[in-house]
Amino acid sequence: MKLLRCNKCGTRVIVDKGEGSIICCGEQMMEVKPNSVEAAVEKHIPEYVAEDNRIKVVVNHVMEEEHYIEWILLETDKGIEKVDFKPGDKPEAVFDYVSGSTLYAYCNKHSLWKKDVE
Repeated sequence: MKLLRCNKCGTRVIVDKGEGSIICCGEQMMEVKPNSVEAAVEKHIPEYVAEDNRIKVVVNHVMEEEHYIEWILLETDKGIEKVDFKPGDKPEAVFDYVSGSTLYAYCNKHSLWKKDVE
């Protein structure tokens, strides 16, 4: 999974397959590299608990109008699943457990974060 962003208008595109480039506003969209180490008071890295072939994913983060988790995404070898949020929601999701998959969370202020599922 790659997340691309237009530096002019802010449009974001999730690419789940392929290596081509995408043009927006006359420029090539840039890849957003995920962070995996917390360095702020706010928590961004998705945490999970596995139970009965499911995983419950939580991001312990504020969900205010100006600062919130926009989505949580699970990437497996079969594709991606994504849950969207808005301010005031609880940033929680439940997915099928797939060892070796990757979880991503996107913060509207602090960008993309990831955690590997063991």
